[in-house]
Amino acid sequence: MAKQYRTAAGVTFDVANYIVLTLVGLAAVLPFVYVIAGSFASDAELTQRSVFFIPKTFTVAAYEFIFSTGTIVKSIGVSIYVTVIGTLVNLFFTVTMAYSLAKRGLYGRNLVLNLVIFSMLFGGGMIPTYLVVKEMHLLDSLWALMLPGAISAFNLIIVKNFFQEIPKEIEEAGRIDGCSELGLLWRIVLPLSMPVLATFTLFYAVGHWNDFFAALLYINDPEKWPLQVMLRQIVLLSQAAAGDLNSMDPNFVKPPDQSIKMAVIVVGTIPILCVYPFLQKHFAKGVLLGSVKG
Repeated sequence: MAKQYRTAAGVTFDVANYIVLTLVGLAAVLPFVYVIAGSFASDAELTQRSVFFIPKTFTVAAYEFIFSTGTIVKSIGVSIYVTVIGTLVNLFFTVTMAYSLAKRGLYGRNLVLNLVIFSMLFGGGMIPTYLVVKEMHLLDSLWALMLPGAISAFNLIIVKNFFQEIPKEIEEAGRIDGCSELGLLWRIVLPLSMPVLATFTLFYAVGHWNDFFAALLYINDPEKWPLQVMLRQIVLLSQAAAGDLNSMDPNFVKPPDQSIKMAVIVVGTIPILCVYPFLQKHFAKGVLLGSVKG
Protein backbone atom coordinates (compact mmCIF):
# COMPACT_ATOMS: atom_id res chain seq x y z
CA MET A 1 0.00 0.00 0.00
CA ALA A 2 1.48 3.28 -1.13
CA LYS A 3 2.28 5.76 1.60
CA GLN A 4 0.10 8.87 1.48
CA TYR A 5 1.83 12.21 1.84
CA ARG A 6 -0.06 15.17 3.20
CA THR A 7 0.33 18.57 1.61
CA ALA A 8 1.55 21.61 3.52
CA ALA A 9 -1.87 23.24 3.09
CA GLY A 10 -3.59 20.23 4.66
CA VAL A 11 -1.24 20.19 7.65
CA THR A 12 -1.68 23.96 8.11
CA PHE A 13 -5.46 23.59 8.02
CA ASP A 14 -5.41 20.80 10.62
CA VAL A 15 -3.17 22.78 12.96
CA ALA A 16 -5.35 25.88 12.62
CA ASN A 17 -8.46 23.76 13.13
CA TYR A 18 -7.08 22.23 16.35
CA ILE A 19 -6.07 25.65 17.65
CA VAL A 20 -9.50 27.17 16.97
CA LEU A 21 -11.37 24.21 18.47
CA THR A 22 -9.13 24.27 21.55
CA LEU A 23 -9.76 27.99 22.07
CA VAL A 24 -13.52 27.53 21.64
CA GLY A 25 -13.49 24.61 24.08
CA LEU A 26 -11.56 26.62 26.66
CA ALA A 27 -13.91 29.57 26.22
CA ALA A 28 -16.82 27.26 27.03
CA VAL A 29 -15.24 25.36 29.95
CA LEU A 30 -13.11 27.93 31.78
CA PRO A 31 -16.01 30.20 32.87
CA PHE A 32 -17.72 27.27 34.55
CA VAL A 33 -14.44 26.20 36.18
CA TYR A 34 -14.08 29.75 37.51
CA VAL A 35 -17.62 29.64 38.90
CA ILE A 36 -16.91 26.35 40.70
CA ALA A 37 -13.63 27.70 42.09
CA GLY A 38 -15.30 30.95 43.17
CA SER A 39 -18.04 29.05 45.00
CA PHE A 40 -15.36 27.51 47.25
CA ALA A 41 -13.36 30.74 47.69
CA SER A 42 -13.60 33.29 50.46
CA ASP A 43 -15.16 36.69 49.95
CA ALA A 44 -11.80 38.38 50.48
CA GLU A 45 -10.19 36.32 47.73
CA LEU A 46 -13.01 37.10 45.31
CA THR A 47 -12.48 40.79 46.01
CA GLN A 48 -8.71 40.69 45.56
CA ARG A 49 -8.44 38.32 42.58
CA SER A 50 -10.39 39.01 39.42
CA VAL A 51 -9.98 35.58 37.79
CA PHE A 52 -8.68 32.34 39.26
CA PHE A 53 -9.29 28.63 38.81
CA ILE A 54 -7.96 27.28 42.12
CA PRO A 55 -8.88 29.11 45.34
CA LYS A 56 -6.08 29.84 47.79
CA THR A 57 -8.42 29.52 50.76
CA PHE A 58 -10.86 26.64 50.43
CA THR A 59 -14.19 27.20 52.19
CA VAL A 60 -17.69 25.78 51.96
CA ALA A 61 -19.36 28.73 53.67
CA ALA A 62 -21.48 29.52 50.61
CA TYR A 63 -22.85 25.97 50.47
CA GLU A 64 -23.43 25.97 54.22
CA PHE A 65 -25.50 29.12 53.79
CA ILE A 66 -27.51 27.56 50.95
CA PHE A 67 -28.14 24.26 52.77
CA SER A 68 -28.61 25.85 56.20
CA THR A 69 -32.28 24.77 56.17
CA GLY A 70 -34.13 21.75 54.84
CA THR A 71 -36.17 23.84 52.43
CA ILE A 72 -33.50 23.60 49.74
CA VAL A 73 -33.68 19.78 49.82
CA LYS A 74 -37.45 19.94 49.51
CA SER A 75 -37.18 22.36 46.56
CA ILE A 76 -34.76 19.97 44.85
CA GLY A 77 -37.39 17.23 45.21
CA VAL A 78 -40.01 19.53 43.70
CA SER A 79 -37.72 20.33 40.76
CA ILE A 80 -36.98 16.66 40.15
CA TYR A 81 -40.69 15.84 40.24
CA VAL A 82 -41.61 18.65 37.84
CA THR A 83 -38.72 17.80 35.52
CA VAL A 84 -39.47 14.07 35.33
CA ILE A 85 -43.28 14.23 35.17
CA GLY A 86 -43.27 17.36 33.00
CA THR A 87 -40.88 15.79 30.50
CA LEU A 88 -43.03 12.65 30.31
CA VAL A 89 -46.10 14.82 29.70
CA ASN A 90 -44.24 16.74 26.99
CA LEU A 91 -43.08 13.58 25.25
CA PHE A 92 -46.50 11.91 25.45
CA PHE A 93 -48.40 14.78 23.85
CA THR A 94 -45.64 15.63 21.37
CA VAL A 95 -45.20 12.04 20.17
CA THR A 96 -48.90 11.20 19.88
CA MET A 97 -49.77 14.42 18.05
CA ALA A 98 -46.70 14.24 15.81
CA TYR A 99 -47.45 10.62 14.89
CA SER A 100 -51.00 11.53 13.91
CA LEU A 101 -49.92 14.54 11.86
CA ALA A 102 -47.27 12.43 10.11
CA LYS A 103 -50.10 10.52 8.38
CA ARG A 104 -50.72 12.33 5.10
CA GLY A 105 -54.18 10.82 4.78
CA LEU A 106 -55.41 12.24 8.10
CA TYR A 107 -58.58 14.30 7.65
CA GLY A 108 -58.03 17.95 8.60
CA ARG A 109 -54.27 17.49 8.82
CA ASN A 110 -53.36 20.67 6.95
CA LEU A 111 -55.70 22.76 9.10
CA VAL A 112 -54.15 21.46 12.32
CA LEU A 113 -50.64 22.02 10.96
CA ASN A 114 -51.51 25.60 10.04
CA LEU A 115 -52.87 26.18 13.55
CA VAL A 116 -49.64 24.78 15.03
CA ILE A 117 -47.55 27.11 12.85
CA PHE A 118 -49.83 30.02 13.77
CA SER A 119 -49.14 29.37 17.46
CA MET A 120 -45.42 29.70 16.75
CA LEU A 121 -45.90 33.21 15.38
CA PHE A 122 -48.61 34.57 17.67
CA GLY A 123 -49.17 33.95 21.38
CA GLY A 124 -51.79 35.09 23.84
CA GLY A 125 -49.27 36.58 26.24
CA MET A 126 -48.69 36.35 29.96
CA ILE A 127 -52.00 37.72 31.26
CA PRO A 128 -54.32 35.53 29.09
CA THR A 129 -52.21 32.50 29.99
CA TYR A 130 -52.49 33.34 33.68
CA LEU A 131 -56.27 33.68 33.35
CA VAL A 132 -56.49 30.29 31.63
CA VAL A 133 -54.42 28.67 34.39
CA LYS A 134 -56.61 30.33 37.01
CA GLU A 135 -59.87 29.21 35.38
CA MET A 136 -58.54 25.65 35.21
CA HIS A 137 -57.94 25.81 39.01
CA LEU A 138 -54.23 25.11 38.59
CA LEU A 139 -52.92 27.95 40.75
CA ASP A 140 -50.68 26.67 43.55
CA SER A 141 -50.55 23.32 41.77
CA LEU A 142 -47.43 21.76 40.27
CA TRP A 143 -49.48 20.94 37.19
CA ALA A 144 -49.41 24.67 36.41
CA LEU A 145 -45.71 24.23 35.70
CA MET A 146 -46.27 21.35 33.28
CA LEU A 147 -49.60 21.53 31.44
CA PRO A 148 -49.53 25.07 29.92
CA GLY A 149 -46.41 24.20 27.92
CA ALA A 150 -47.19 20.54 27.33
CA ILE A 151 -46.40 20.81 23.60
CA SER A 152 -43.74 22.89 21.91
CA ALA A 153 -44.87 23.71 18.38
CA PHE A 154 -41.30 23.74 17.06
CA ASN A 155 -40.42 20.40 18.63
CA LEU A 156 -43.70 18.95 17.38
CA ILE A 157 -42.89 19.82 13.77
CA ILE A 158 -39.38 18.37 14.03
CA VAL A 159 -40.67 15.09 15.48
CA LYS A 160 -43.44 14.94 12.85
CA ASN A 161 -40.90 15.35 10.05
CA PHE A 162 -38.76 12.61 11.58
CA PHE A 163 -41.73 10.24 11.70
CA GLN A 164 -42.50 10.99 8.05
CA GLU A 165 -38.98 9.90 7.05
CA ILE A 166 -39.43 6.42 8.50
CA PRO A 167 -39.72 4.05 5.52
CA LYS A 168 -43.29 2.98 4.88
CA GLU A 169 -42.14 -0.59 4.25
CA ILE A 170 -41.42 -1.00 7.97
CA GLU A 171 -44.94 0.04 8.97
CA GLU A 172 -46.48 -2.12 6.24
CA ALA A 173 -44.50 -5.12 7.49
CA GLY A 174 -45.82 -4.43 10.99
CA ARG A 175 -49.41 -4.27 9.77
CA ILE A 176 -48.97 -7.57 7.96
CA ASP A 177 -47.79 -9.09 11.24
CA GLY A 178 -51.00 -7.87 12.91
CA CYS A 179 -49.81 -4.71 14.67
CA SER A 180 -52.42 -2.09 15.47
CA GLU A 181 -51.72 1.61 15.02
CA LEU A 182 -50.68 1.91 18.68
CA GLY A 183 -48.59 -1.22 18.29
CA LEU A 184 -46.77 0.32 15.33
CA LEU A 185 -46.08 3.44 17.36
CA TRP A 186 -44.86 1.57 20.43
CA ARG A 187 -42.97 -1.33 18.88
CA ILE A 188 -41.61 0.13 15.64
CA VAL A 189 -41.74 3.92 15.41
CA LEU A 190 -40.54 4.79 18.92
CA PRO A 191 -37.51 2.41 18.92
CA LEU A 192 -36.45 3.85 15.55
CA SER A 193 -36.91 7.39 16.86
CA MET A 194 -34.65 7.17 19.90
CA PRO A 195 -32.14 9.81 18.65
CA VAL A 196 -34.77 12.52 18.17
CA LEU A 197 -36.66 11.51 21.32
CA ALA A 198 -33.47 11.60 23.41
CA THR A 199 -32.64 15.04 22.04
CA PHE A 200 -36.02 16.54 22.85
CA THR A 201 -36.11 14.75 26.20
CA LEU A 202 -33.00 16.70 27.11
CA PHE A 203 -34.47 19.95 25.76
CA TYR A 204 -37.71 19.53 27.68
CA ALA A 205 -35.91 18.45 30.87
CA VAL A 206 -33.52 21.41 30.79
CA GLY A 207 -36.45 23.75 30.20
CA HIS A 208 -38.35 22.42 33.21
CA TRP A 209 -35.29 22.40 35.43
CA ASN A 210 -34.27 25.98 34.65
CA ASP A 211 -37.75 27.49 34.60
CA PHE A 212 -38.55 29.75 37.53
CA PHE A 213 -40.80 32.43 35.99
CA ALA A 214 -43.83 30.13 35.78
CA ALA A 215 -43.43 29.24 39.47
CA LEU A 216 -43.25 32.93 40.35
CA LEU A 217 -46.55 33.48 38.53
CA TYR A 218 -48.56 30.43 39.55
CA ILE A 219 -47.10 29.12 42.85
CA ASN A 220 -47.66 31.10 46.04
CA ASP A 221 -46.95 28.30 48.50
CA PRO A 222 -43.21 28.29 49.42
CA GLU A 223 -43.47 24.56 50.08
CA LYS A 224 -44.05 24.02 46.35
CA TRP A 225 -41.29 26.30 45.06
CA PRO A 226 -38.85 24.56 42.70
CA LEU A 227 -35.10 24.83 43.11
CA GLN A 228 -34.59 27.83 40.85
CA VAL A 229 -37.08 29.98 42.76
CA MET A 230 -35.64 28.91 46.10
CA LEU A 231 -32.10 29.75 44.96
CA ARG A 232 -33.32 33.16 43.82
CA GLN A 233 -34.78 33.75 47.27
CA ILE A 234 -31.48 32.69 48.87
CA VAL A 235 -29.58 35.28 46.83
CA LEU A 236 -32.10 37.98 47.76
CA LEU A 237 -31.91 37.01 51.45
CA SER A 238 -28.11 37.11 51.44
CA GLN A 239 -28.18 40.61 49.96
CA ALA A 240 -30.81 41.74 52.47
CA ALA A 241 -28.81 40.34 55.38
CA ALA A 242 -25.73 42.26 54.30
CA GLY A 243 -27.86 45.38 53.93
CA ASP A 244 -29.19 45.01 57.50
CA LEU A 245 -25.66 44.75 58.86
CA ASN A 246 -24.66 47.81 56.90
CA SER A 247 -27.52 49.81 58.42
CA MET A 248 -26.57 48.69 61.94
CA ASP A 249 -22.87 49.54 61.62
CA PRO A 250 -21.88 52.55 59.47
CA ASN A 251 -18.29 51.26 59.26
CA PHE A 252 -19.45 47.89 57.98
CA VAL A 253 -18.19 47.12 54.49
CA LYS A 254 -20.57 44.83 52.64
CA PRO A 255 -18.75 41.65 51.64
CA PRO A 256 -19.27 40.49 48.07
CA ASP A 257 -22.11 38.01 47.74
CA GLN A 258 -20.46 36.62 44.61
CA SER A 259 -19.55 33.33 46.27
CA ILE A 260 -23.19 32.65 47.12
CA LYS A 261 -24.25 33.46 43.56
CA MET A 262 -21.59 31.11 42.20
CA ALA A 263 -22.64 28.36 44.58
CA VAL A 264 -26.23 28.88 43.45
CA ILE A 265 -25.16 28.44 39.82
CA VAL A 266 -23.30 25.22 40.68
CA VAL A 267 -26.23 23.77 42.65
CA GLY A 268 -28.65 24.62 39.86
CA THR A 269 -26.46 23.32 37.03
CA ILE A 270 -24.72 20.17 38.23
CA PRO A 271 -27.85 17.94 38.48
CA ILE A 272 -28.97 18.53 34.89
CA LEU A 273 -25.40 18.04 33.65
CA CYS A 274 -25.43 14.57 35.17
CA VAL A 275 -28.29 13.60 32.83
CA TYR A 276 -26.51 14.60 29.63
CA PRO A 277 -24.04 11.65 29.38
CA PHE A 278 -26.93 9.17 29.37
CA LEU A 279 -28.56 10.87 26.36
CA GLN A 280 -25.51 11.93 24.39
CA LYS A 281 -25.02 8.57 22.69
CA HIS A 282 -28.42 8.82 20.99
CA PHE A 283 -27.84 12.21 19.34
CA ALA A 284 -25.88 10.99 16.31
CA LYS A 285 -26.89 7.33 16.35
CA GLY A 286 -28.29 6.27 12.98
CA VAL A 287 -30.74 3.55 13.94
CA LEU A 288 -32.40 3.54 10.53
CA LEU A 289 -29.22 2.45 8.78
CA GLY A 290 -29.88 -0.87 7.13
CA SER A 291 -33.37 -1.22 8.57
CA VAL A 292 -34.88 -1.80 5.10
CA LYS A 293 -33.32 -4.44 2.92
CA GLY A 294 -33.86 -4.17 -0.82
